[in-house]
Amino acid sequence: MSGEEETFEKLRLELEEIVGKLERGDVAVDEAIRLWERGEDLHRRCATLLDAAEGRLEELSASTDDKRTSNL
Repeated sequence: MSGEEETFEKLRLELEEIVGKLERGDVAVDEAIRLWERGEDLHRRCATLLDAAEGRLEELSASTDDKRTSNL
């Protein structure tokens, strides 16, 4: 995915494609290992993006809560 923005959705889609190939079992062993490694990398990157989004949502929620209490 060089040159493209790596969104969670794009990474997840690629991961789903890899899982599908591995579940079908129609790839050679060397290719299966390569796909597995790529899948592990994609999983880590998806988890990182989700953690960052969760942190941002918590910040926004706290900011909104602070604004509400300061207006009371």
